Amino acid sequence: MKEGDGDDRNLEQTQETSESRHHANRGDVEQLRAAAGPLLEELARIPDGDLVADMVVNSLKLLGDRTNRGDLKLIDKSFKELRYAMKVFAPYGEVRKVSLFGSARTLESHGDYRQAAEFARRMADAGWMVITGAGGGIMAAGHGGAGAEPSFGLAIRLPFEQSTNRFIADDPKLINFKYFFTRKLMFVRSSHAIALFPGGFGTMDEGFEVLTLIQTGKSAPMPIVLVDEPGGTYWKSWQRYVETQLLERGLIARQDLSLYKVTDDVVAAEEEVRHFYDNFHSVRYHRDDIIIRLHRAPDAAALAEIEARFSDIKREGKFCVTAALAVERDEELIADLPRLRFNFNRHDHGRLRMLIDYLNDLPR
Repeated sequence: MKEGDGDDRNLEQTQETSESRHHANRGDVEQLRAAAGPLLEELARIPDGDLVADMVVNSLKLLGDRTNRGDLKLIDKSFKELRYAMKVFAPYGEVRKVSLFGSARTLESHGDYRQAAEFARRMADAGWMVITGAGGGIMAAGHGGAGAEPSFGLAIRLPFEQSTNRFIADDPKLINFKYFFTRKLMFVRSSHAIALFPGGFGTMDEGFEVLTLIQTGKSAPMPIVLVDEPGGTYWKSWQRYVETQLLERGLIARQDLSLYKVTDDVVAAEEEVRHFYDNFHSVRYHRDDIIIRLHRAPDAAALAEIEARFSDIKREGKFCVTAALAVERDEELIADLPRLRFNFNRHDHGRLRMLIDYLNDLPR
């Protein structure tokens, strides 16, 4: 069965019932939309109400789209999961977070477990929060290392391997998900860094997905560290595969290798994550331009070097240092930060990461 609502009723019967319901109610849909008019007008008067109004309109459209009941339940339940998860994360929006991925089967005595616990402890001591899947193995190591207060648990309902670990079991920051796709969305959108420890298919899936999202610009740039136990070969072997099968075949560009770091040293992993934000704060797009928000603006000499070294990632124009743009007025907390703005080609995200590294190395 595909990932869905898990309803045991016969699918054909469900579809037949759904189609009959839509035929019976189709004439009422326009009346419902008209009746919702006053509500939509009221929503338009409050902040962000226009977006909620769009959700209402699109929900009503489902009644006329011949959508079967199983799909309606999937939309309803995933919307509820996302709404609740965003509510839980909302009070911690200004705190940086790192997501840890790895095997649920890793024993507490294993070097990978100890590495994950130590990495999480170090990140929590640095003021970061830690997000893991709430199960055992590497997930328990992350929560145990960080402690409950700076931890989020994003659990998935499975018939095996997913009993909630003792560190997060009774915490209000534990969120239970029915669907993998909603859970994965919250992992990525809530994170400022990703740490991968050895794991199975799920770890590979999560690692390759976040690399794909950053490589294609569908996720904001962030540091990705792949951490072995001391002397371990899991990620080193993975790196050989990437180089010999993906890079040598031309399936990725060499610059894509800059999107992540492989290490067996948790201190180096922590430094990689923290250094990424030494000068870089965040990015925002405006029309064809990318706006990189910084703590320290490049001076004239650094700007000239950027122009010489990174002109290949521009479509046109020059790199320029600016103040906050009018389009950024909704982000008052960072209004005073300087910006580096240029016409990004939206393609070379590995090179963009190299530019961010250069900016982070600028003297204080």
